[in-house]
Amino acid sequence: MAIVINLDVILAKRKMQSKELAEKIGITTVNLSILKTGKAKGVRFETLEAICKVLECQPGDILEYKEDEK
Repeated sequence: MAIVINLDVILAKRKMQSKELAEKIGITTVNLSILKTGKAKGVRFETLEAICKVLECQPGDILEYKEDEK
């Protein structure tokens, strides 16, 4: 996948558990796990905004574009 999700990195820097983030932004831990592992087909801007607000970061801190290796 060309889009890499760096949510684990930001959570570690903030010393926050996935469960705590899920509770604060109002989604299930299962849905957060799907997002963290890059298995999500998309993310709502509302969810991305909530994540950024709680983690005090920018969308670019979480989402990263990488060229597919050939």
